[in-house]
Amino acid sequence: MTVYFASHSIGRVVVTTLACSLLLQLAYFASVLFLIWRSGCDSRVGQRAEHFGSCKEGGSEPPDLDELTNESADLLQRDQMLAISLLLL
Repeated sequence: MTVYFASHSIGRVVVTTLACSLLLQLAYFASVLFLIWRSGCDSRVGQRAEHFGSCKEGGSEPPDLDELTNESADLLQRDQMLAISLLLL
């Protein structure tokens, strides 16, 4: 309405509306990507701290490669499901 009252042009209203909606969609997509990236960084930091603490406390051996691979696959699947659910919103 503001664009129409300022310019008295329907064409300008349509172009402005489309440009604003595109800008909002790009901002939403960028924010979703940022949240996915940040959750991945947080989980990796948490895993390192947890792994370091367990080795230091008990003097135990580091986890097997199979355990780490399974945990990594589970985290990747969780992150993918989170990304899909956020994009569907």
